[in-house]
Amino acid sequence: MMPEGPQLADIHLPGAPSWWPPSPGWWVLGVALMGLVVMVAWWWRRRWQQARLRAMLRSEFQAILAATSLPGDEARQVAALSILLRRAAMRFAPQSATLQGEAWLHFLDADDPARPFTEGPGRVLIDGPYRASVNPDAAKALVACVGPRLLAFAGARDA
Repeated sequence: MMPEGPQLADIHLPGAPSWWPPSPGWWVLGVALMGLVVMVAWWWRRRWQQARLRAMLRSEFQAILAATSLPGDEARQVAALSILLRRAAMRFAPQSATLQGEAWLHFLDADDPARPFTEGPGRVLIDGPYRASVNPDAAKALVACVGPRLLAFAGARDA
């Protein structure tokens, strides 16, 4: 028999916690992950741009060599290589646009202990682009100096 009076119910448990809003630790983790994604995307984009620029410089360099491969084209080749070096240098170091003569050669040799431009075959850049003819051996030696320097520019950080 049931006693008379109020009927007591069992203890009511609270509902399950909601998944939203998350606790502060999840917010911190989310922000950290977003920051990491942004940094990786920036790094990947920069690497992709540098690889694309290297490929473009390489193709222009090869096009110059192919267009000036005939005997007697050495002066044109030296002039074209000088222009390509200037364009690449101005892309990564705008202050190089005003350099001339020895200062330009020192800029090109900035990080190379061998000094191929100030003390080597790269000296032909001082007056070679303005000559009617250039020694074929000097032009070949210049080609050997310019290729690595172009790739060094492509790997350089923007100023």
